[in-house]
Amino acid sequence: MDDQSAIEALAALAQPTRLNIFRRLVAAGNTELPAGEIARFLDVPHNTLSTHLSVLSRAGLVSSTRDGRIIRYRAELDRIRSLVAFLTDDCCGGRPELCAPLIDDLSRSAGLSRMQDETTDG
Repeated sequence: MDDQSAIEALAALAQPTRLNIFRRLVAAGNTELPAGEIARFLDVPHNTLSTHLSVLSRAGLVSSTRDGRIIRYRAELDRIRSLVAFLTDDCCGGRPELCAPLIDDLSRSAGLSRMQDETTDG
């Protein structure tokens, strides 16, 4: 990830509706959600949702697949991992003990996400 890609991703998330859309998709893990379901869950009009999803898609944070008339979206988890890695690359000025709580939190979150995916898939 480079500076410009990080700025685009952060700018895409710097709006309440887009942040909530992205968080909903992250919560779904690898499961794709239909646009209509996202709109209902967040109580967002379909045309507004479409605009926000386009911004998130251009930033590489979500992807979509078409199934007839239904478009399904999912969070690009690798992209957000890259963004977090980019943001924390120089974390704590070479003092790893200062970064340990952050790394523990990220590891715990990743473990919970994997368990949710396994529950959903299995």
